[in-house]
Amino acid sequence: MDLFDAIASRRSCRQFTDEPVTDAQIEQILRAAMAAPSAGNEQPWQFIVVRDRAQLARIPKASPYAAMAKQAAVAIAICGDSSLEKYPGFWSQDCCLAGMNVLLAAQALGLGAVWTAAWPMQDRVEKLSALFGLPPHVIPLCVIPIGHPQGPGQPEDRYRPERVHADRW
Repeated sequence: MDLFDAIASRRSCRQFTDEPVTDAQIEQILRAAMAAPSAGNEQPWQFIVVRDRAQLARIPKASPYAAMAKQAAVAIAICGDSSLEKYPGFWSQDCCLAGMNVLLAAQALGLGAVWTAAWPMQDRVEKLSALFGLPPHVIPLCVIPIGHPQGPGQPEDRYRPERVHADRW
């Protein structure tokens, strides 16, 4: 799929079929994530790939808006690792860029995905940290459930020219 088609057609997918996502697809998605830019090229990310059905079912207990994780073929938790930071505080931006690449790579592969936030909600951070057994210097940013979508997403043109300003407000 062309990059602009992937961007324009990407939608948050919350319903998945039971078709598996292959290891090769997960590797492609993770390669795309790790190709994201980061402050000073610090790449402060860690990824947890969750395939275990019982573990997928536990995710919504830690993150209430991630109910679809129970149905997904896989979920990827994106975490910031403060021990890898060269520029403290930029980990969240860096990991967000990696997350966007995850969403676009999934779309380009014909998969569905949805961003479910953890950070900065402290209760979700604490519960997901416990669920994944994270060390204190690793902070969960989000969990992205991924699978084959049950139906096609409905593309929508979201361009709003009234929100574009030239040179100044």
